[in-house]
Amino acid sequence: MTLEQLRIFIAVAEREHMTQAAEALNLTQSAASAAIAALESRHCVKLFDRVGRRILLTAAGKAFLGEARAVLSRAVAAEQALADLAGLKTGTLLIGASQTIGNYWLPPQLARFAQLYPGVSLKLIIGNTLQVAALAVEGGVDLGFVEGDVVEPSLTIEPIADDELVVVMAPNAFAPPQRPGKLWLTHTPWVAREKGSGTRTVTEAALQAFGVETSERNIVLELPSNEAVRAAVEAGAGVAAISRLVVSASIKAGSLKALPLALPRRQFFLLRHKERYQSLAARTFAGMAENHELRDVGKALPG
Repeated sequence: MTLEQLRIFIAVAEREHMTQAAEALNLTQSAASAAIAALESRHCVKLFDRVGRRILLTAAGKAFLGEARAVLSRAVAAEQALADLAGLKTGTLLIGASQTIGNYWLPPQLARFAQLYPGVSLKLIIGNTLQVAALAVEGGVDLGFVEGDVVEPSLTIEPIADDELVVVMAPNAFAPPQRPGKLWLTHTPWVAREKGSGTRTVTEAALQAFGVETSERNIVLELPSNEAVRAAVEAGAGVAAISRLVVSASIKAGSLKALPLALPRRQFFLLRHKERYQSLAARTFAGMAENHELRDVGKALPG
């Protein structure tokens, strides 16, 4: 059994598709199939059932998946330990971030780290808060950055920066009241992020302070990215609560306007697994992020 076979097995198990797994690993389909066949033959066990074009884990495959992930995680930790001996001259750093952070807050810090340590390979995975937290728990990333609350006993969760949410609409979409109240907030059309998004969770909690329950809100569009939400609101679809980081340029350009509705500031959080080895690269990047000049960046943006 080799680490490469384990990587292929995990990739196939996660995607339930041989070709997609092979493409993700930059392998041919025949090479991936051969690796799985070698595992099954060597240990006289069937790991997958072939159902049409799908590949499903057998009971044995499901039991083996956790062990395979654990072995691969330890191998990665060993590689990180060796990279640490080289003093940030080599190695890999995997970072997970929720969308607002990954697309707007984190890139300048990634660029700065890459300039200082060009030998360390950086990889950024963007998802929503729940997805990033799951990756941090499973060892899929070394560090996680999220904008929503996370409750997970296996993770260290520390606030790292502040962010401001604003409610925006297209300038000529409709006329809002001078002071939006519960009735208007309940019946006006909303463009919202998907469930699991930190932005959505914080928005719902903030609106409850105005007496607006989640079930009462008139959500006309539910979209999977900040950019899609911003574009829909600019087109007049409704109002949205979104980070000032995302809409500052649009407000300045006049394609969006901020409503006079004060929402509480939210925090960005850094996630680290309590028991997994933290490489020198991870510790260094976390320290840079904690002390970065973009802290409280929302306060400095126009609009």
